Amino acid sequence: MNSESFDRIGKIDISWCPGCGNFAIRNSLTKALSELSLKPTNTALISGIGQAGKMPHHILVNGFHALHGRAIPTATAVKAVNPNLTVIAEGGDGDMYAEGGNHLIHAIRRNPDITVLIHNNQIYGLTKGQASPTTLINTKTPTQPFGVFEEPLNPIALAISLNASFVARTFSGYVEETKEIIKQAISHKGLSIVDIFHNCPSFNKVNTVSWYQENTYFMYDHDPQNRKEAFNRALENEKYPLGVFYICKKPIFEEKLPAYEKNKTPIWNREPVVENIDKIINSKKV
Repeated sequence: MNSESFDRIGKIDISWCPGCGNFAIRNSLTKALSELSLKPTNTALISGIGQAGKMPHHILVNGFHALHGRAIPTATAVKAVNPNLTVIAEGGDGDMYAEGGNHLIHAIRRNPDITVLIHNNQIYGLTKGQASPTTLINTKTPTQPFGVFEEPLNPIALAISLNASFVARTFSGYVEETKEIIKQAISHKGLSIVDIFHNCPSFNKVNTVSWYQENTYFMYDHDPQNRKEAFNRALENEKYPLGVFYICKKPIFEEKLPAYEKNKTPIWNREPVVENIDKIINSKKV
């Protein structure tokens, strides 16, 4: 199977601005899905609202647009109902870290077997460039004309501190490296979080392609099993480390669900037990 199996380019219009880093992320993702020999019919891409949220339109998979910030709980439910699917939640830094920040935290606690890809361009790209949770201090935006003064969120340190089972970061301009990290994330059993730096040519004139190239480096000497070292690396900000920060093995959400203790048939493929539904409807405790 090759990347064309997931490719919808040429069949639809793409609304991203020329030069947007989302194009490179799409390329890395389609290559990763193909090289893992996944099938479009057995892959689900759940997105939120924003430019990154348009990704299901541009890849040949089962796609679902959730509410703003709600891709992760939707993806968790999809995986619980059909554990045989490869499930990916995708959204921007505003979508995942602001509106969806609470869901990210509790997904780390639950550890569903899904992959979360965050398009981190450090700005709100869809709604014309106001600051996001990861916008750097002193960045001037339409809604912060005197410069951002809030400390930016460190999503990598947050995820490691909560013992997320797979934490990585990359830059979209490195297409092959990003592809390999996405492959590792999808192959990992448990919640995988991949923060993907990328440029927004229309609304972020600070964090450009050259800025990311000059201010990031790949960790080639890092042991992702070492949580303490991973956390220390996550705190670096003179140059931002790229690569897999942390991996740990934990029980996954779907395996702990009572619905699968005695019956391994996916919930979606079961016949409803009418008498049980009647008991719930007629129960005075409801």
